[in-house]
Formats: sequence, C-alpha cells, structure tokens
Amino acid sequence: MFRAKGYRSAHIEDVAARAGVSVGTIYNYCQTKGDMLIATVTMEVEEVLATGEAIVSDPPENVAEAVMALVFGYYDHSLKYLSKEMWRHAMALAIEAPKTPNGRHYMELDRRLAAQVVALMESLKTRGRVRPDVEPRAIGEMIFNDLNQLFVDFVREEEMTLEDLRCALAAHVRPLARLMAVAS
Repeated sequence: MFRAKGYRSAHIEDVAARAGVSVGTIYNYCQTKGDMLIATVTMEVEEVLATGEAIVSDPPENVAEAVMALVFGYYDHSLKYLSKEMWRHAMALAIEAPKTPNGRHYMELDRRLAAQVVALMESLKTRGRVRPDVEPRAIGEMIFNDLNQLFVDFVREEEMTLEDLRCALAAHVRPLARLMAVAS
C-alpha cells in the first residue's frame, strides 16, 4: 500500500482494507504508520543479515570481493520491500525521534549491520587475508559508515540507480582492500 499510494498518502484504513482485516486489528500490532514502516524495515534487514551470515562464515578469498559481496547483498535487497520514498521516511523517523521505540529500533538494526561488517573483517583477518596490523573493528565500522552514507545518498537522489550505488562503493572498497590485504 505504501508503494502503491506513497507513504504519506496511504492510511491505516487502506492497509486494513487491503489486508482484509479491521482497523482495530492493525492497531493491535502497530499504533502508527511509522510502526508499520519500521516493521517493514526490520523484515528487510533481518533477511539481509541472514544472507550475510553465509558470506561472513565463508567469505571470498579476495578482501574487496568479500566486502562487496556482503554489502551488495544489502544494497540489492534494499528495494525488495521498500521504495526510496519509504526509506526516506524510515530514516527521518529514526533521526527526528531517536529516543522513541521506532528510533531506537532503527538504530539497533544499523548496529547489527555494522556488527556484521566487523565480523566479516574479523573473519578475513582470522583467515590470513587481512594484514595482522589491521584492526577489524575500526575498519569494519569505517566500511559500514561509508556504505551507510552511500545508501543515504542513493535514497535521497531519485536518479541514482542501484548500479550507481554499487559502483560508488566499489570505488571506495577496492583501494582500501589493497591497503589491508596480505600481499600474495
């Protein structure tokens, strides 16, 4: 419904009618449209985290390929349930009211994604793919912050495509990976 009408134009009554339930039933689960939106974000993030676990546990040999496999999985899935407009509203909910349940929940999802990037860097270091002097937590958090900012740019700019987003990330990851990788 949010995709069909747009987030602002869709009403809880519309969602209830489409789902074939009463408005009261919707309110048993979600008190606001924001709750429904964050629930959708949660579904999306849970799926990418589950997919990412396979990459973390058995990453590609090449550092750049490993990072891009994980992050491209995040990016490629990002429009499965949400449009760019919906992402903008979800981000705004988290930024406008960070201490609300929705704001806290959104930030917790971001923390979990960041932790997965850190776990990938730790896995690569354990496997001897990353130099011993590289700090996985610091690098993983830097990569997450970069991928997150690029995603914000993607969501903000209507004309930016997923391919543009992937290319922007690759342009950042490749030189960083060369600096971190164990020389072969």
